[in-house]
Amino acid sequence: MKVRSAVVYTVLRLAAFLVPFGIMMLFPILREYYWLAAIFAALIGLSLSVLFLGRPRSEVSAGLAERRASRRDAAPTDEDVEDAASDAAER
Repeated sequence: MKVRSAVVYTVLRLAAFLVPFGIMMLFPILREYYWLAAIFAALIGLSLSVLFLGRPRSEVSAGLAERRASRRDAAPTDEDVEDAASDAAER
């Protein structure tokens, strides 16, 4: 997995939350109910990330899938262990 793509995606997701949260905190009523501003900012950030961050999200998920596949290939499977045990028992 490329670290750069994960960092870019994380920064963009944080910006998608922090910018609406900062704008909402400018309103006096939402300063009193900061938790409501945080909920609205989270919903707006989620919507923006789904709409506009498709490519970075797919790059990060492809990198994670490659990393998982390489780990799976490196680890011996149960069949490999059983075959090695039966070969050792036959000798």
